[in-house]
Amino acid sequence: MNRKVDLHLHTTASDGSWTPQELVLAAKKAGLGIMAVTDHDSLDSVASVMKLAPKEGIEVIAGVEMCSTYEGRCFHTLGYGFDCSNPILLEHLAHNRRLLEETDERAIGILSEEGWPVSVKEYRNYVYDPRRGGFKALFYLVDKGLCRDVKDFFSRIFIKKRGLDFPVFPSIEETVATLHKAGGVALLAHAASHFHGPGLARTLEAVGKKPLDGFECYHPAHSKEDTKTLLAYCQQHHKFISGGSDCHGRFVDGRIIGHPDIHESEIRLF
Repeated sequence: MNRKVDLHLHTTASDGSWTPQELVLAAKKAGLGIMAVTDHDSLDSVASVMKLAPKEGIEVIAGVEMCSTYEGRCFHTLGYGFDCSNPILLEHLAHNRRLLEETDERAIGILSEEGWPVSVKEYRNYVYDPRRGGFKALFYLVDKGLCRDVKDFFSRIFIKKRGLDFPVFPSIEETVATLHKAGGVALLAHAASHFHGPGLARTLEAVGKKPLDGFECYHPAHSKEDTKTLLAYCQQHHKFISGGSDCHGRFVDGRIIGHPDIHESEIRLF
């Protein structure tokens, strides 16, 4: 039996709009046989998904998507198959979340200094509903009528011209080391997407010498040629292969659970 797979999924534990229960129901409807919830720097939904999904006949792999910094850019590393109670991993994730929270609060402070009708005090008291997806700073500005959506946030508001950028996260090497210490494997997420900036060829050249175990070859942001290139690279260099929809529920358009269509014969994780 060649089960359908989606190894890149988000919930309300990070920036997705679905609860674990909603994600599992969507996974069943999509015909998944294997899934991994990979929230950003959070394991808060993993236990629930691991409890609920097997009741629907779905195998669950423990997953996470961790932020790293390389040459001033934020890179995402997918971790799989680790011990969810590992203290080194848990502290690393908590550290990343603190960095993001501090950065978002600093952004609100800078906007306030520029004369925007916002305040850090008001932001701290703002109650954010995670079922909207995204993150607190985004919807604080949306609800005040100062921001249209996440694209507007990152293209017009959260910009380097204002001195705003992602914080400096642990390096890729440190991230991989943490996942290995927790008994897991580390694969670079969406290597061909614009998120990493330099393009697939330069990304492979830049991070190919890093101690990554593999790459996410199947992703909605990848063209067929991108996927072909990544698969060939992984085969040549004996790297693991993963893939998934990067579905965020209702938050990100065009990310549909179960797409691209991937089956377990097309991935290699362990």
